[in-house]
Amino acid sequence: MNKNVGRADKVFRIVAGLALLSLIFILEGNARWWGLIGLLPLGTALISWCPAYVPFGISTRKN
Repeated sequence: MNKNVGRADKVFRIVAGLALLSLIFILEGNARWWGLIGLLPLGTALISWCPAYVPFGISTRKN
């Protein structure tokens, strides 16, 4: 598992993930579950690896 998420990509994923997670506190009822989608970009940012990039050979990380 080679790292394929660069620094700018990582920052964007963290910001987007936190924004999505904030939906848990903003939305009501069952709609709050949509906030858990924020765990995906946060997780990929923390491990610096995105499985969606692999089939396309994409890497935003500098060598």
